[in-house]
Parts: sequence; structure tokens; C-alpha cells
Amino acid sequence: MGAPSPAEYARSFDAQVRETLPEAARRCAGFARRLEAAGLTPDDLVDVAALDRLPVLTKDELLERQQADPPFAGMVADDAPVRRVFQSPGPLYEAELDVDDPWRWAPALEAAGFGPDDLVLNAFGYHLSPAGAMFEQAALAVGARVVPGGVGNLDLQVQACRDLEVTAYVGLPSYLKALLEKAEEQGVTLAIARAFVTAEPLPPSLRAWLTERVPVVRQGYGTAETGNLGYEGEALDGLHVPTDALVQICDLTTGEAVDDGREGQVVVTVFDGAAPVVRFGTGDLSAWATDEGAGPTPRIRGWLGRVGDAVKVRGMFLHPRQIAAAMDPIEGVAAYRFVIDRADHRDVLRCEVVPTDGADTDALAAVAHERIQHRLRFNATVELVETIPEGGPIADERRWE
Repeated sequence: MGAPSPAEYARSFDAQVRETLPEAARRCAGFARRLEAAGLTPDDLVDVAALDRLPVLTKDELLERQQADPPFAGMVADDAPVRRVFQSPGPLYEAELDVDDPWRWAPALEAAGFGPDDLVLNAFGYHLSPAGAMFEQAALAVGARVVPGGVGNLDLQVQACRDLEVTAYVGLPSYLKALLEKAEEQGVTLAIARAFVTAEPLPPSLRAWLTERVPVVRQGYGTAETGNLGYEGEALDGLHVPTDALVQICDLTTGEAVDDGREGQVVVTVFDGAAPVVRFGTGDLSAWATDEGAGPTPRIRGWLGRVGDAVKVRGMFLHPRQIAAAMDPIEGVAAYRFVIDRADHRDVLRCEVVPTDGADTDALAAVAHERIQHRLRFNATVELVETIPEGGPIADERRWE
């Protein structure tokens, strides 16, 4: 049986709109303010089609709202069962509710074969941002056990994988490659049989390299604010959108949902009465797959680019506004730009700095490196140059062959 069309999939959420969102607006003052600004009342939310009348909420707008009304911009009910609070680059704050698998990644891991027999190396970060916690919760939800590796010492992680006979991996695909290469350098054969990777592209050349060593490699797509938004099935022919959150592709000009294969922004609605995420614009571009496919939901074609100026590097966003906040106060800097490239399937970040006349270049490079590491949470090389080409503060020179 074929998967439902994008329109059929969207209509399947009509009841959840009526049953969840009006009450969520009464509990969450920030959501109520969004409705009022759009000329809507909670009772106008009768079906998915009604959501087109609500402007898409961008990450920049969410950041501004959080700064004006900390910590969650009134988007989380006062009585919500908040278990943990995370900080993503921006900074944006995300609330983890006290429920099983709060970011809803368990179905994606199950589709990749994860289960009770697995011991999973979780190589996502556990510091401030939620990726490590969200995938730990998902692995526990499918009955697996977890080694909380984070982005740590490769030698120690290889040893843990060998000694504990780790069978599965979640993390960046580039980090999995680095882990496997380190094991091969040491003459160690790992027992990892399946991997779920996300937060950066998985080009065909890297997938081929990984699957020579790990039989099952599946990728997914999601955000810190919304969790699981898509994952591969056995056919590896796009990303099946989840059944427990509404994923739409929306016109970049009008914000209206489109379902005919045109490229648009990925816009998400998560139906939670205590912490609703409604018409949230991820800033990512995608499109519906138009060929017929099997499965419980339609497929999107994966990540096709960005709407705004932010760029994802090593699984985290780098935004011009954040760059300015970190770099502009540094004395002795005449100009700068960040250059992103790929080397051996890994992102490489370089900051080019033009010093002012008479600046102490050694001290300048050290200060710039420290601010990039601690303010932006990136490890980048700093290169002093005489000139910088015209353009914005970010130059993305990566190729995804």
C-alpha cells in the first residue's frame, strides 16, 4: 500500500488542531499573543487549513520573543512538567518535558533496527544543547542501553566500544568515520552493526565508506526545538515525516503550505498542550518527494539548503548575529570572515582576520580564538590576512559529493 499524499497526511492532524491548540493558547500566553497579532482567536483553530492564517515563526523571532519574555517567551505553560532546560546557539532555550521520549526519536531508531539487544554509543553532545539527551531518551524508549560518549576522546571511545561490545551508534556521520578510522589505526574491530546519523549531510561518498564497515546506516532530520522531523526507511529514498508532529513545506513568500513538490521552508507544528510548537519555521529548505513510495507517511527530499543567513557547521548553527557579538568587541580587528570547508568528510572552520595597523598580531589571534571557542562554541583556526573578499561574514565553500 502506498503512502498517503502530503495533503492526506496534513488532514490527518485536523482533530489534533481542534483538540489541542485552542486549550494550549489558553495555557500559554505567548501562543495567545501570536494568535491575537494575526487576528485569530483560539476557537478559530479548527483544522490544519486554519493554520495557514498564522504567520510562520522564525528562529530569529523566537529569539527576540525569548529575550523580551524569558525564558520561553510564554510558549511553555506555567504548570508544564519541565524536567530539564537546554541552551542552543543563539542562545535559544528549550524545555524538556517530563515524558517518555520527549523529542519523539524512538520511531526513527526502531526503523533503523535499534532495540532491546543494543548497547548504543551516543556521540552527541551532552553539554547545554539537547542532542545528547534527546537521543539518549529515544534509545531508552526502544529498550536499548546507552554509553553517553558525547564528543569526547576518540581513544577512550574506541576502548569503550571494544570492551563493552557496543552494537549501535548515534551521532554525526563525520564523527562515526573518525571513530572507525581510529579503531582501524589501533587494529581494533568494532561490533557496531547499525548507526543513526543526523545534524549534518550524509553525501553518497561518505555513506558508501561507512556502510563498508557498518551494515545499516540511516539518517534523520530534526531540530532542537521540534525533535524528530523525518527519517529514512529501508528504501533510503527520502525522509518519512513523523506521525506525531505535522511537517509542512511552505511557500517562502506567502507561508502557505504547498504539496506539489515545490521547494519551500520546513514548517513544524508539535501538538502539546503544555508546550505547543505551532508553525515554527526551521529555516531549512526541502520539498515533498513526488514519486510513489511505501510507508505510513509521505517523504521529504531531505535538506536542500537554508532560508536565512545561518549556516550549520558540525551539527550547530553559526549565525552572523552571533559572530558579530563575539568578534566586534575585539580591539585590533579591522575586518573578519568565517570560512567553512570540508576535509576528509569533516567540516573545517577558519576565521580570517584583518588586523588594524599597529595591532599586536599574536595577542589578537589568541583573543579571537578564545572568543570563538567560548562565545560561539566552535573550535576554529584563526588566520591573519591582509584583505578579505567582499561578502558577508560567512563563506561556505563546502561541496557535498
